[in-house]
Amino acid sequence: MKLYVDSRYTSPYAMSVFVALHEKQLPFDIITLDLSSGANHEADYSKISITHRVPTLVDGDFTLSESSAITEYLHESYPGQSLYPIDVKARARARQVQAWLRSDLESIRTERATVVIFYEPIKIPLSVEAQGAAEKLFAGATELLSHGGPYLCGTEWCIADVDLALMLNRLILNGDTVPKHLAAYAKHQWQRPSVQLWVNQTRPPL
Repeated sequence: MKLYVDSRYTSPYAMSVFVALHEKQLPFDIITLDLSSGANHEADYSKISITHRVPTLVDGDFTLSESSAITEYLHESYPGQSLYPIDVKARARARQVQAWLRSDLESIRTERATVVIFYEPIKIPLSVEAQGAAEKLFAGATELLSHGGPYLCGTEWCIADVDLALMLNRLILNGDTVPKHLAAYAKHQWQRPSVQLWVNQTRPPL
């Protein structure tokens, strides 16, 4: 297998697939693309990735982009660690969380880009809009974790835990105020060995 990721290893979506592959214990090669130079729009890559985005997975003669599609493909195609819950309703909830984090809370994603996680924090305070988005994130995450278990789906880890922890860490690792129970949840997810492999990648200077 081959996994195309951004050359700075800051894409939260590439991280999600990278973690999924390690959780499945599947061997793969990483190919990096310099997104700042537009490498993802070059002709050779456009033949591989229909969406011209990272990540893209190459599995034999099959190529697939969009992170949640890739993690679902890996979950359904390969044995080993489950990436989604077995229970139908819990699995639907995990997919809901993934879709939510990818389509909403744009002001957080804009004002707290993942460089604050993987490079250094910034001192600019959150806008009023981003503060509102943060409150929405906190309320949603608190409800999702109200069962008291360590993971979104209780005692069973899933790939959506990585996605939620990363969204929270956009704020936590920048020094923004986050409820203690959510900070503890994010810290726990961040310590997972497969996550630490991504966190500790060697990154080029900004």
